[in-house]
Amino acid sequence: MLDPLGALTEAFTSFLFGKVETTRLPVRTSTGQAQAVYLPTAAPGLGDSGVIIGREVYSGKGYIYDPFQLYGQQLPAPHWLVLGESGNGKSALEKTYVLRQLRFRDRQVVVLDAQGEDGVGEWNLIAQELGITPIRLDPTAALNGGIRLNPLDPSITTTGQLALLRTIIEVAMGHGLDERSGFALKVAHAAVLSEHEDTEGGDDDEAPVSRPRRQPVLTDIVEQLRHPEPASAEAMNVDIDDVRAWGLDVALVLDRLVDGDLRGMFDGPTTAGIDLDAPLIVFDLSHIDRNSIAMPILMAIVGVWLEHTWIRPDRKKRIFLVEEAWHIINSPFVAQLFQRLLKFGRRLGLSFVAVVHHLSDVVDGAAAKEAAAILKMASTRTIYAQKADEARATGRVLGLPRWAVEIIPTLTPGIAVWDVNGNVQVVKHLITEAERPLVYTDRAMTESSALPTDEARAISLAADAEAEARAEAIAMERQLRDESSETVA
Repeated sequence: MLDPLGALTEAFTSFLFGKVETTRLPVRTSTGQAQAVYLPTAAPGLGDSGVIIGREVYSGKGYIYDPFQLYGQQLPAPHWLVLGESGNGKSALEKTYVLRQLRFRDRQVVVLDAQGEDGVGEWNLIAQELGITPIRLDPTAALNGGIRLNPLDPSITTTGQLALLRTIIEVAMGHGLDERSGFALKVAHAAVLSEHEDTEGGDDDEAPVSRPRRQPVLTDIVEQLRHPEPASAEAMNVDIDDVRAWGLDVALVLDRLVDGDLRGMFDGPTTAGIDLDAPLIVFDLSHIDRNSIAMPILMAIVGVWLEHTWIRPDRKKRIFLVEEAWHIINSPFVAQLFQRLLKFGRRLGLSFVAVVHHLSDVVDGAAAKEAAAILKMASTRTIYAQKADEARATGRVLGLPRWAVEIIPTLTPGIAVWDVNGNVQVVKHLITEAERPLVYTDRAMTESSALPTDEARAISLAADAEAEARAEAIAMERQLRDESSETVA
């Protein structure tokens, strides 16, 4: 009830200005009831089937990703590109992802491990934990019982062998083979295959049976290039000396694999006992100079060898993870081989994971056309922290929204922008205590100044919370600004 003076004042005010709206009194309510009134909003996730990556920074929801589950529904291709500066968590993401995928019975993973620490590849701890012996390719050990991969392995088709030989030579030479050199290589390869087969007569009603005597090797190719068969020259009505001259440069390149700095790794029968049915296969490339021509040559040989010996129509889901993938994408000839592998493997359940530090390493390189084709096939892109100019270039190439591009330079280790076929989220990668010792790869830089476990964990949690809060504030500010500018427009 109003006092008389208040009632008189209200009546006079209503007479002059009209009826005044009644002020709504505050209401006390519970959090649960308020949630029903003010519904939270968050971008849709990727479903609940697959492996958990971590949680979305803004909504706090669990983030689950699996290219095999999403393929054909939300993903046009199961391939994945991971980008970011060193030290931001790319390796930890890859390793936990593989460990979690291997919990499914129908999964199999091959890793090309180009990083090294303490004289072994950085996947060595995980391999040991799973009882796997890495396939260590080392030029210094190849002559003393080390691992060999034969480009002329009979398990590779004749066409595949010739394509691989051409790629090896083109990568080493830095340009494509001309028609004459290609002809010399083709006739040498055909002569070697013919020479290393025995033709035995069967029964009276059976055709002769060809049985290989031994695996042909690169030395045989070099020898045939130096001394070509007269019949091959006669078939093309050319002089035998011309055929020999056409194959000279090819022979010199292959001689490097036979008797040069890469000798032993590829000149000999494939090492027996490589278990291609193991759940995890690790090729340890850490003893190879990453800046030498040996790395793309080796990756080409491993890629083609796996294509013909590992990928099979057996309903298994396979993951092919390549560290330092710019060695593949930045070489036109190697990129073409892997482009075919990606197209072929998609029908047989293959997910290709390429790890690259900078997108400019590939889009501005010699294989820009091939790189663009491979990037187009990668429907999933994960971007860790990059410098502002690199982030803008990445955003232009990948078509990221403006708010995501602006937030990339502010990201702290473990937090990344995920773009899954246009579904863009900021995700905090979570590592369990059991996984932490297996994915921790920078011991040499940190072990001397390591903090006690509890103190280090507390500092890490505080830093993560601060980073997430800062990232959320920046992202919300950007989104509000974008919405405001769109409304005005």
